[in-house]
Amino acid sequence: MKTRATAIPYLLWMVIFILVPLLLVAYYAVTTPDGAFTIDYISQVGEYTPVLVRSVWLAFIATVLCLLIAYPLAFIISRKSGSGQRTMVMLVMLPMWMNFLLRTYAWMTILEKNGLINRFLAQFGIGPLEMINTQGAVVLGMVYNYLPFMILPLYSVMTKIPNALIEAAQDLGCNGVQVLIRVLLPLTLPGISTGIIQVFVPSVSTFIISRMLGGGGNLLIGDLIDLQFLGNAYNPNLGAAISLVLMVMILLCMSITNQFGDEEKGEMLK
Repeated sequence: MKTRATAIPYLLWMVIFILVPLLLVAYYAVTTPDGAFTIDYISQVGEYTPVLVRSVWLAFIATVLCLLIAYPLAFIISRKSGSGQRTMVMLVMLPMWMNFLLRTYAWMTILEKNGLINRFLAQFGIGPLEMINTQGAVVLGMVYNYLPFMILPLYSVMTKIPNALIEAAQDLGCNGVQVLIRVLLPLTLPGISTGIIQVFVPSVSTFIISRMLGGGGNLLIGDLIDLQFLGNAYNPNLGAAISLVLMVMILLCMSITNQFGDEEKGEMLK
């Protein structure tokens, strides 16, 4: 009984700040400004399929890059001593102490035509390179800002893997690749699944990164939603419809990822 009572504040928080906003989004997505039911706004979302595909594609690339970078880094951190782990985790988290906009703006000064990279390359007669306002710059911003969200889940799982297990696999004849595929990957699937969700979801819905690093030619679904609520093309009903479609798509991706992780964990238990 006491356990249920302590859960009441959390349940109220979820209802007020999660359930009610979601219901409002769904309501505005299927109604006109006069309150009449319609599915016209949802049908209009199909007109922005190229923007949606671009958003998913760039978020996918950023997620894969984060996984490729974070996996070996998280393993290195997990094999350090206690003080070494704390120091390296702090270094991973250090950029997060700075405001998100400032971190992204810093990359603008680095990548722009007269930025630090082009000024350095100019010393060797190279450039200037067009790095800002490109899809590559958007992906770079995603990877930089969301990389810690991939490292930390992997690190938390890898710290629970004893060195003796890896040494035992090596003693049984496994080389480095076999240890990775047969031992580390199966045991770290929960961390991989969590990291993918934590990176892909904010990447696919971002709008600040694409606006500051991608320019007007790399519009993402987050920018499109933002324009419907705050831009000149004010249309909150269409913005709600796009948000609803994006929400359903993200939930499907999360469901598939979780299902994949559950299946792998089931195979491990057999």
